[in-house]
Amino acid sequence: MYRPSRQGSRIGAGRPWAAACRLPEGSPLLRTTPRRLAPVALLPLLVLSSCGGSEPPAEGAATTASADGHPVTVTGDDGELTLDQRPESIVSMSASATEMLFAIGAGGQVEAVDSTSDFPAEAPTTDLSAFTPNAEAIAARSPDLVVLSDDLNGIVGALDALQVPTLLLGAADTLDESYAQIETLGEATGHAEQAADVVAGIQDRIAAAVDSVPDSVQGMRVYHEIDPSFYSATSDTFIGGVYALFGLENIADGAADPAGGYPQLSAEYVVGRAPDLVVLADTVCCGENAATLAARPGFDTVPAVQQGRVLAVDDAVASRWGPRVADFAESLAAELRS
Repeated sequence: MYRPSRQGSRIGAGRPWAAACRLPEGSPLLRTTPRRLAPVALLPLLVLSSCGGSEPPAEGAATTASADGHPVTVTGDDGELTLDQRPESIVSMSASATEMLFAIGAGGQVEAVDSTSDFPAEAPTTDLSAFTPNAEAIAARSPDLVVLSDDLNGIVGALDALQVPTLLLGAADTLDESYAQIETLGEATGHAEQAADVVAGIQDRIAAAVDSVPDSVQGMRVYHEIDPSFYSATSDTFIGGVYALFGLENIADGAADPAGGYPQLSAEYVVGRAPDLVVLADTVCCGENAATLAARPGFDTVPAVQQGRVLAVDDAVASRWGPRVADFAESLAAELRS
C-alpha cells in the first residue's frame, strides 16, 4: 500500500504516480532498490520527465532534502523502512527508545511518548499504553514515525493498515545491539553524527568504569534481583553483559531453567550461592533495600549482606537498554571500589 512521503514507505510499496504516467513495466523507477532510492526532492522531476516534462524544481531543493540524510532506509525488527523526509512528529512507544531519541538530539521531533517513558523530564508523556497499544489512539497523534519495542496485539500490522510507518526495535540482548539501535534512530531522525557521538560517549564511560575497579573484584559472585520473587538476569542478557565486563560471576548463570535469560531463582538457591554483591533493581517497584534484604530468612549469612555490598539502583536504569547504562556501570564501579 502506498504511503505518502511524510509517513515513509516500506520497501516494495506501490507508486500510484508511476501508473498515472503509464511508465513501462520494469522501469528503473518501479524497481525496488533498498538504500538507493531516488531523493524525494527529485521525484517530481523524474515523474514529469516521464510524463512529458515541465520545469525542474529549484536548484536548492535537492540540497535541502539531502542535508539531513533523507531519504534514508533503516532496518528494524519489522523489516526495512524508507523515510523520504526527516520525521517531525514521532511517537515513541518504548521507554528505552525515548531515552535514545532525546540523547541524540531528536527530542524536538517527538510528539508523544507512552506512559512508561518517564525520562528525561521533558519527554511528552501521555496515557498511551505500550502494554495494550491502540492503533487508533496512536494514529490520532498524526505521527510520521512510531517507534516500538514490542509488537503486542499486532500493533505493527494495525498501524501499517492505517499507513503509519513503524520502526520496531526490540529489547537489546547485548550492549552492541543497544548501540546499533541508537545509530538506527540517528539515521532515521537525521541525527546520525550525534548518535555516533552518544555511542562513543557511552563506550568511553563504561570502559573508564571497568578500568577503575581493582583486579580483586574478578570472580566475585553477583546476584541481580529484578523483583522480590527472585527473578534475575543471566549473562546472556543486556544487563548481565555489563557484569561480565567487570569480570563478575553471575549466580543466575547456574539456574536449571535459564528462561530466556530471566530465570526465577529461589531464596535457597541465592543463599546457597553466597553472592559477594547483590544488586537490587526492585527499589522503585517494590521498595526493596539493604534492610529488607537482610531481614529475609537466611540472608544474614550471605557475604554481600554481611559485608554491606548491596547496591540499590533505580529499576528503570537497570532495565532499559538506553544511554543510562553508562550510569549503571559507573554506580556498579563505585560499589566495587568501596
